[in-house]
Amino acid sequence: MKNLILFKIFVFFFIFLFCALGTWQLYRLQWKQDLISQISAGLKSTPIKYSTNINKDYQKVFLVGDYNFKNQIYLYSLNNKGYPGFDVITPFRTINNEDVLVNRGWIKDELKNSNDINNSYKNITGMLRQASKKNLFTPDNDIDKNIWFSVNLDDIKKITGKKFNNYIVYLEDQNIELPKPKKISVEMPNNHLKYAITWYSISISILFYYLYFRKKNEIF
Repeated sequence: MKNLILFKIFVFFFIFLFCALGTWQLYRLQWKQDLISQISAGLKSTPIKYSTNINKDYQKVFLVGDYNFKNQIYLYSLNNKGYPGFDVITPFRTINNEDVLVNRGWIKDELKNSNDINNSYKNITGMLRQASKKNLFTPDNDIDKNIWFSVNLDDIKKITGKKFNNYIVYLEDQNIELPKPKKISVEMPNNHLKYAITWYSISISILFYYLYFRKKNEIF
């Protein structure tokens, strides 16, 4: 009898687990659809004058000011083909004395600290994106070697002496070659519905097999 009870617990535990995974994928599906809609609206938006008071993901903005190449940081990143390198993130001070971080684009690791990547554009246009948060698997930044794995605003303040908000301007001009600006688009994997159906199907299969053996043996 004890074994039968344990078997039932085992069966219904996995039914519950796979149903939970399916439901989680439906939540992820809704999140992904909202994100795609947000990016799509941002790509169609008209650039507005930058202000530190704008806290909206994927809002296009334009800025006038000067870069501070001396304190730019190199954020480890992969390009769209999966090659390792760095995103060049450079402090920018607007003519209104507002400080903002600008992701100027991706470079190969051998171009790190090269003057060839520093172009002094005073008028720039880009898209605001909130800085990604560090997770448990993200290494610590190596400030001494200027190799970063997350945009830690406290670390950046240590080297620049300035406070930045949590929104980074991503340059949009695809005509610039160095650094190569990141292309933001709505083309992204969206397989959450397929995954949800898979998890629910496994749950239903386990339930049917359980009911089949229960009826066949008439002992459960």
